[in-house]
Amino acid sequence: MFRIHKEGKANILISIIFSIIVWWLFSMYLPGFILIAYALILFLMVTVLQFFRNPERMPPNIDENILIAPADGKVVVIEKVIESEIFKDERMLVSIFMSPINVHVNRNPVSGKVIVSRYHPGKYLAAWNPKSSTENERTTVVYQHDKGNIMIRQVAGALARRIVNYLKEGDEVKRGHEMGFIKFGSRVDIYLPLNAEILVTMDQVVSGNISEIALLK
Repeated sequence: MFRIHKEGKANILISIIFSIIVWWLFSMYLPGFILIAYALILFLMVTVLQFFRNPERMPPNIDENILIAPADGKVVVIEKVIESEIFKDERMLVSIFMSPINVHVNRNPVSGKVIVSRYHPGKYLAAWNPKSSTENERTTVVYQHDKGNIMIRQVAGALARRIVNYLKEGDEVKRGHEMGFIKFGSRVDIYLPLNAEILVTMDQVVSGNISEIALLK
């Protein structure tokens, strides 16, 4: 079943109004080029609809200690880093780059309690730029988990101009439920304990709520 995410309703309405205006202008002043207007309208509507699609995905029935992908995209970073905002120690970082054609719904990778939820204004560097994790507009969420706390960072990209996060500190959340949405190209960073077993490889394409990212030990 094709579903549209609630974050897309205003954009779709604007696109419809814009399409009507384009059709009217071409009909009145450029009737000989009306097929171009139809092509532009079709391209716009298909682009907007595919971007805000929200496929229904049930999380797999697997061990609760397995962290699943919070987003669709490609794994672009797997490395040990110093996390300086919250943990201030070494963590394993797995980053997923979301292109404009990916589903942009973000989901909880684990069940647990939200102990940190912060928004940071910032720049709009390209999402694959390593500095984007600390300099771009972003949100930081930390989940309290029995096997160690997990941090998710939603990072805006060069095209993204709005990060949506639904979580508040103190929320008890379930793995697989929606945690937010990022409009247009962006990335999601996952900070894991050092002893986590990484289950993905570089350049692997992952699906949110389906792909297994790591085993927490």
